[in-house]
Amino acid sequence: MLVRFISSETGEILMFAEAARPLLQAIGKETTARGAFTQAEMAAAAQVLREAVQRAEAPPQDDEFDETGKKKEPVVALGQRAWPLIDMLDRTSRGGARANIVWEASAAF
Repeated sequence: MLVRFISSETGEILMFAEAARPLLQAIGKETTARGAFTQAEMAAAAQVLREAVQRAEAPPQDDEFDETGKKKEPVVALGQRAWPLIDMLDRTSRGGARANIVWEASAAF
């Protein structure tokens, strides 16, 4: 399932629900089919995500191959998933009193 983040000040971001869920949960938002960030929430939410990225452990880089000699699939770190939303939150937070971000999904996730 896709989650679509729409900003009044920037473009939109599409994420799979599996990627969006931990980001919204880190901020303290419920993973409902529809939700919003008010202008007053955005700067703090961006900071929470930055701190979560800093705490996240980096994936091991020392071994590209598994035990059978097959190349391991690349691991997508929290930061790679979080930075587009952090950027959207930062940029939209500077958009004025009516700035907002909403998300939409086909169901709660």
